[in-house]
Amino acid sequence: MLNYLLGAGLFTWLAYSIYTQLIHRDNLRESLRHMGESLEKKGWMGILLVLIFMLINWGLEARKWQKLVKPLQEISFLRAFSAILSGVSLSINTPNRVGEYGGRILYLKNHNKLKAIAATIVGSFSQLIVTVIFGLIGLIYYLNNFALAKGNGPMPASIWYKILLGLLIVICVLTILLYFRLRIILAVFEKVPLLRKIKVFVQIIVKYSSGDLRYLLLLSALRYVVFSAQYLILLDALGLEFLWWQAFLLNSVIYLVMAVVPTIAIAELGLRGKVSIFFLGLLSTNTAAIIAATVGIWLINLVLPAVLGSVLLLGVKIFKEK
Repeated sequence: MLNYLLGAGLFTWLAYSIYTQLIHRDNLRESLRHMGESLEKKGWMGILLVLIFMLINWGLEARKWQKLVKPLQEISFLRAFSAILSGVSLSINTPNRVGEYGGRILYLKNHNKLKAIAATIVGSFSQLIVTVIFGLIGLIYYLNNFALAKGNGPMPASIWYKILLGLLIVICVLTILLYFRLRIILAVFEKVPLLRKIKVFVQIIVKYSSGDLRYLLLLSALRYVVFSAQYLILLDALGLEFLWWQAFLLNSVIYLVMAVVPTIAIAELGLRGKVSIFFLGLLSTNTAAIIAATVGIWLINLVLPAVLGSVLLLGVKIFKEK
């Protein structure tokens, strides 16, 4: 109940803030007219492409899940895809979508369910590494071309930006080292008395070879490119004018911010809208198109899969072990 109240409150505040920004834009009417014309020319083809990419996006995640649980249980791609959608459905009202774990493990045998949570975390770990790497590249571009540009901001601010960048680079390097040395995590469980009893549930993490971990990173990188392309395609369909590589780099900073800031799915829309306006607003004043694309991606990539996952959950007992 607290999650619902906090999420609804945060969403309301962010939505109101975005609304006030929109109505005070001098070019709002012109932006809306331009969006309508752009949708008539290429919008529907763009939306269709975004929908196809949505299936590819979650299909790549399903392949990751299939690979991750292979040491525990062989599952088909279709079953893995169903598990992913069910996870999205259960995650929509949980902080940072932790409900995903519960939805996915429903499709495994009872004795594998808890063990699969650690496997899911490894998959999230690989996606986080890709997000941080691309985010750092985008952050360097943003700092050099906007935040630290000559005459833009006082010197103390530039120092803090550089400290933040250095800290993120160190965290990124340590995270990558830990990812390829997952045995360290198991060693911690073995040495800490309180964790020793549940060691059996994390032992799966040492069953992945370096090749497996690199393959998971590759799938995560492909998925990152796919959902980044979705956003850029929708922005283009709504009439936003930009250079794709600039938008990609600034969008990577948006994903980095969303990855490190704790949030709930319902509030995520408002936060993503605010962050998108801040960064993509550096490329265009068409705030209406930025917000429309943000809402569109949220509906296509999260709400639509969640609805499909809810339907699949109705028959989840079919897959249960007796």
